[in-house]
Amino acid sequence: MSQRWRTFISSVGTATAIGLAGCLGGDGGDGSGGDGGDTDSDGGDGDSGPAARIGMVYATGGLGDGSFNDQAQTGAIRSADELNIEYDESQPEAVQDFSSLQQQYAQSSNPDYDLVCCIGFLQADALTETASQYPEQDFMIVDSVVEADNVGSYVFGEHQGSFLIGLMAAKLTSQDFSAGNGSTQADSASVGFVGGVEGDLIGRFEAGYKAGVKYAEEDVDVQTAYVGDFNDPSGGQEAALSMYESGADIVYHAAGNTGTGVFRAAQEAERFAVGVDRDQSVTKSDFSDVILASMVKRVDNAVYTSVESVVNDNFEGGAVNTLGLEQNGVEAVYGQQLGSEIPQDIKDQVSEVRQSIIDGDISVPTDPNNA
Repeated sequence: MSQRWRTFISSVGTATAIGLAGCLGGDGGDGSGGDGGDTDSDGGDGDSGPAARIGMVYATGGLGDGSFNDQAQTGAIRSADELNIEYDESQPEAVQDFSSLQQQYAQSSNPDYDLVCCIGFLQADALTETASQYPEQDFMIVDSVVEADNVGSYVFGEHQGSFLIGLMAAKLTSQDFSAGNGSTQADSASVGFVGGVEGDLIGRFEAGYKAGVKYAEEDVDVQTAYVGDFNDPSGGQEAALSMYESGADIVYHAAGNTGTGVFRAAQEAERFAVGVDRDQSVTKSDFSDVILASMVKRVDNAVYTSVESVVNDNFEGGAVNTLGLEQNGVEAVYGQQLGSEIPQDIKDQVSEVRQSIIDGDISVPTDPNNA
């Protein structure tokens, strides 16, 4: 199938062309993009059109991050495969592009979009304004809450999943452990956390991770750093290398494509790393020899669920949907190459603590200052 393209002109800053790829079908969720449809511009396939048309506005960093945006696209691809919808997608280069792209979808009448998916908390301010300007347009947002009758908000229990990662990291740094291209250092017990943009959202990852470390091993040191960008692999590499040089055995990132630099640093230092949002031992397979696990965040499920509600005509604007461990919205997934090397007693502890969090026996903080 050939891929269809439409071009909108961004009104933000200098006039730049923003490509919107109309997609049908799927690619198995590897983040490389869906197959375009051989349909005409109104999306029809013969006499029957799609069940819905969806607009996707991704987070900065774009597709190919092997993480957050790719996970969102997987939900769109699954929706196209299973729900007979068509979707268009745009990749903003900067936060300033969000408002323009949201509005372009909302004001479009050919095609008319049934839902606009806004991926990432940095879109919240723009969407608050856009949603009020286009009250008849339905929107969804991932990782933030926008209080509007035409916006469905999806938030996750990042702190809960990160707690399990912290527990695992603390147990491994406290013992001699070697696997793949990495090993722990016998003379230190230290781990690290690299964040993208500092704020409440990434703070939940940090808080859960630090709390999990302290729950498992009180004496393990936790180093933290924020790069200030979700698309700066060089900055991520520099931050992680500094941690490894200061004794860290394992660095966990919540930094989008910036995390690619963390993986490079882990290979260079012959230590370990932990991925985020998707199983990055698969999506970033060149680094599978140092990726112990990933804190998977089912952004794909949020996208699919919201699209499904539109197709079934039961979209709930104003609703806040929370996806934690109990809802399988987040989960700790062991690396494809190294997971089998992690001692079973540690995996057993992770499983037990997971259930304790679900049961309410362990309360996980969301503020790093309280971890």
